[in-house]
Amino acid sequence: MKLQKYSIGTGDRFGCQGKAQLKAIIKAQEQGIDIAIVWNKSHREHLITKTMPDDVLREAQAAVREFNWKGNYFIDADHIDASNVDLFINSSNYFTLDITKYIGKKSSDIEIKRFIDNYRQYLGNISLPLIKEPLISDRKQVKEIAETYLFAIKKASELYQKIENNKKQNNFVIEISMDEASDPQFPVDFLFILAAIAHENIPVQAIAPKFIGKFHKGVDYDGDIEQFAKHFKILLAIVEFAKQEFLLPDSLKLSIHSGSDKFAIYKIINAEIKHFDTGIHLKTAGTTWLEELNGLAISGNEGLEIAKEIYLNAYERLDELCEPYSSVIDINKQKLPNPIEVNKWTGEKFARTLTHDKSCPDYNMHFRQLLHLGYKIAAEMGFRYKNALKIYSKIINKKVTRNIFERHIKPLFL
Repeated sequence: MKLQKYSIGTGDRFGCQGKAQLKAIIKAQEQGIDIAIVWNKSHREHLITKTMPDDVLREAQAAVREFNWKGNYFIDADHIDASNVDLFINSSNYFTLDITKYIGKKSSDIEIKRFIDNYRQYLGNISLPLIKEPLISDRKQVKEIAETYLFAIKKASELYQKIENNKKQNNFVIEISMDEASDPQFPVDFLFILAAIAHENIPVQAIAPKFIGKFHKGVDYDGDIEQFAKHFKILLAIVEFAKQEFLLPDSLKLSIHSGSDKFAIYKIINAEIKHFDTGIHLKTAGTTWLEELNGLAISGNEGLEIAKEIYLNAYERLDELCEPYSSVIDINKQKLPNPIEVNKWTGEKFARTLTHDKSCPDYNMHFRQLLHLGYKIAAEMGFRYKNALKIYSKIINKKVTRNIFERHIKPLFL
């Protein structure tokens, strides 16, 4: 199964926005942009919302039937590992293998030496056809890279083999993610990581490195824009080099995790993928849930009460909610609005504070990040929350479609 050039991950915490999400992809197609939709949901999200992987498949199938969609679509077992992959085997055709927890664990000295010897021709200056400056490596550096990543990639290989043995017909896509690692992967690291992936015969079609700068959930990129542009361009060039040099799939592309709302770098990404004539995968998982909250707030009545209640509980349970996401959030509690004040807000005020619009004086990135994590509170509401999504679906659906198409697809791909 081949992943097309452009793809976008559309996470949906509560499984109610599949049609609104697919509508954004259809709008892109009408503009001449072919994008594969990838419905993604992690094991952690399933546990919190009390859903199963089959629920994601059913949601996708319902949306596809509704619009008679003939394009590609995928069901992503997001951030899986050996402990939970079995739950996703039957329903998924896209598997994101998260190797983060294995990074830094060391393979045997014999394996490390064998890897270095196999790729010794890449010691010294490495010329990449698509950029002027060569990469420079030496044996000591490559040994450190192998010590850091080789074991993790072997674990990815074991997981891939398990999926392949169960799926049989090669009817799935493999992504490897390292985006939640403590340190970014710099160019020489990235080159030899791809060499190791090829060495393990993993047919990877998307790879999610940890880029320089901060990719916090649901808010803009935080970092040096020029440094990101340079890093991103070199990684793109390495991907193109590795496809040819290591015989990796020609559909291989970079994947940007926590990629939603990184408006400051979308123009750079757009320019570079067009310059290299290559693809990109963007995960926008959390912003659909925030658009649901926005729609509830501006709907007033019970919708607004639910939105306020979620914030109040999230504020009181901040530490609990933040702990699993500590590497991808930056919330200053002192900058969060007091729940007593929030309780007095109109729906419009709530929505302005939540909506990611840095030109608006009410926008609060800390408020937005906390509510990004607050889906656990909504999940605990059960029927009350999901029923509200049905009652106010007209407003919410429009917001979801607009968010994906206008704020993500257009700046990235058009």
